[in-house]
Amino acid sequence: MSTRFDTKIAVLLREDLETWQRLNVTAFLVSGLGTQVPDLIGEPYEDADGVPYLPMFRQPVLVFEGTKETLKAAHSRALSRTLPRAVFTGDLFATGHDEANRAAVRAVGTPDLDLVGLAVHGPRNAVDKVLKGARMHP
Repeated sequence: MSTRFDTKIAVLLREDLETWQRLNVTAFLVSGLGTQVPDLIGEPYEDADGVPYLPMFRQPVLVFEGTKETLKAAHSRALSRTLPRAVFTGDLFATGHDEANRAAVRAVGTPDLDLVGLAVHGPRNAVDKVLKGARMHP
């Protein structure tokens, strides 16, 4: 049985990323959403032998791709709608730890961020508008 959610979790990746980068960026981006929107996280899991597992998102994460321009426009729309969001910039591929990651983002003004990934969460229609021009990841 499929459930239709009122909200959407979406990740938008720049289309020119290598496969390992796409996976890494997606994992980093969605990790931020769960910390700021606790209702997105379900209950812990447990297998038949009673071994516990961490909880995960209650709903699917949809992954999209687009050009650098599509990503920049989506970022602007996400900001204007004040949706919960996470960014990953090209500079983060050269950093080695969390503090350096934050410093790399902090060093660049909003319009000049070299965005390679964006995660957003919000009402379905708002997220759809943010993602205008993007396509589902193949």
